[in-house]
Amino acid sequence: MRLNISRSSGFTLLEIMIVVVILGVLAALVVPKVMSRPDEARQVAAKQDIASLLQALKLYRLDNFRYPSTEQGLTALVNQPTAEPVPPNWKGGGYLDRLPNDPWGSPYQYLNPGVRGEIDIFSFGADRESGGEGDGADIGSWSL
Repeated sequence: MRLNISRSSGFTLLEIMIVVVILGVLAALVVPKVMSRPDEARQVAAKQDIASLLQALKLYRLDNFRYPSTEQGLTALVNQPTAEPVPPNWKGGGYLDRLPNDPWGSPYQYLNPGVRGEIDIFSFGADRESGGEGDGADIGSWSL
């Protein structure tokens, strides 16, 4: 038995061009929406870090009857403070293994007393400066 194949199978140049054009249109519609996602993810990560820091600070206050001073800062969660007021019941091993940096690589800021609350923990955002809008806006414990 012999098979006769009269026409070779494959795609024509026109079919390939149509597929390329369709892919180009889809890419033009999808890429701008996907490109803004990393900035949103960084903001969400900063809020999660701040929430974790707040929980550690609450444990610190529960043990020591007060939050660390601004001078003692967030490092009081990792290393026992030696500056006044020295915490009377600081937990051996600390309240955190290490202090995280914000998603833009800068340390989180801490104020006690806070400007917007009892204590403030915040990141300056993408612009690394106070204030700002959009991706450069400050993200803090007041916005959780």
